Amino acid sequence: MSALWILLIVLAIAVIGYVLGRGRAMASAGGDIRNLHSLPSYYGFNAALTGLVPALLLMVLWTLGQPLVIERSVAGGLDLAAEATAADRSLLMADVRRVADGLDAAVGQGVLGGDASRALENGDEIRELLGGIGVALGSDVTEDTLRAAQRYRTMSHTGSLAMTILVIAASLGGTALAYRMTTRDFRARNTVERGVLVLLIAAACLAILTTLGIVLSLIFNTVEFFRLYPATDFFFGTTWSPSFGGGSSLGILSLLWGTFYISLIALMVAVPIGLLAAIYLSEYASPLVRSVAKPLLEVLAGIPTIVYGLFALLTVGPLLVDIFGQDGVLGVDWMGGGTAVMTAGLVMGIMLIPFVSSLSDDIINAVPQSMRDGSLGLGATHSETVKQVILPAALPGIVGAILLAASRAIGETMIVVLGAGAAARLSLNPFEAMTTVTAKIVSQLTGDADFSSPEALVAFALGMTLFVITLALNVFALWIVRRYREQYE
Repeated sequence: MSALWILLIVLAIAVIGYVLGRGRAMASAGGDIRNLHSLPSYYGFNAALTGLVPALLLMVLWTLGQPLVIERSVAGGLDLAAEATAADRSLLMADVRRVADGLDAAVGQGVLGGDASRALENGDEIRELLGGIGVALGSDVTEDTLRAAQRYRTMSHTGSLAMTILVIAASLGGTALAYRMTTRDFRARNTVERGVLVLLIAAACLAILTTLGIVLSLIFNTVEFFRLYPATDFFFGTTWSPSFGGGSSLGILSLLWGTFYISLIALMVAVPIGLLAAIYLSEYASPLVRSVAKPLLEVLAGIPTIVYGLFALLTVGPLLVDIFGQDGVLGVDWMGGGTAVMTAGLVMGIMLIPFVSSLSDDIINAVPQSMRDGSLGLGATHSETVKQVILPAALPGIVGAILLAASRAIGETMIVVLGAGAAARLSLNPFEAMTTVTAKIVSQLTGDADFSSPEALVAFALGMTLFVITLALNVFALWIVRRYREQYE
């Protein structure tokens, strides 16, 4: 049974448990809610959660653990050479999984039916079935691989059946236990609130553990990369020329330069427009204009970045060529193609406008009204109050918003891939094609890359470097906001 059906069954049991728990509580109180310790809904939620949470937890743990156990068991039965590496074992297991999926598809489509299907289940007549299975899968299958795939398939089906039985049994058992415990004196509210508190703590821990897992995966692969490639050449090299055949030059400086250059142009577009828009909407716009303009401005934040990338490639780039190209309006030969730093920077700046304007607008509105009233009471005009009172008071928060937007710009990928090109170079010309760290992470992990080579592992080193940079910017932004906000509270 698929995981979706199991989930639906468990949810149905939880709903039934809610109805039964609530009804039993009312029956034990003689139909009078005043005789209950808690509201009737708490008794229902107690039965529902008791039947739902343990079953879902078992399902998640089983789903995560079953592939590991099966793969370890199947890999232990494979005839691997003594010098086989972890990568060789991983490739062989991938082939086993592919064959197992093909066996399922062949049996499901009737390619292997009747006696052939039973032979597969029993592990007999393997040599006679090699040709038929090879045709069904579109490739030749060795005897060892087929034996391992049969075992993998059998263990997977057995594990899925066991998970179905145990999860449903856990759900029914929990519901029955909660139903039996339900009496009018049972402290259902306390139990439910403690259960919800545990779920909230688990959710918070899950977010923390996810972040920790991402960081550790970056660290381990980055360390492995620096074992194969000198750190000094990576951090101080100016040439980026990866070659999976060997002899690569993997200097990050040209990528960092392209990243910061494009981000700088984007901020030069987003900060003035976003800040002025925030000042107008918070201080000068009427309620009607604000109610219309602010949502329209924030629509820009909901546009997918791939759409911005296509806009850069198909509209902004050709427009800039028509202006700064050899046959353009200005008659200068500054821009030879549509992909350039300026193209990506302008479009990325448009994307960042709602980030700057929304955050700055909220920060300006957070300035105490008493400061405005005091300035106006002393005879200052509205414009003088904005310039000399409101903006200085909101400046720390505005700086934090700008730094957060900068970290967003540094991590952008699709706009750069489609709008800036793929050339890694150190140049001050904004009309030349350049690339960024994120774009090269994508290119290094695209295709049939050998993940034990420096050319593939360098993507994790690039990601770790970018992670440290954006983390530093975010921490610095939060420090500025918290450090100087206290002066105006």
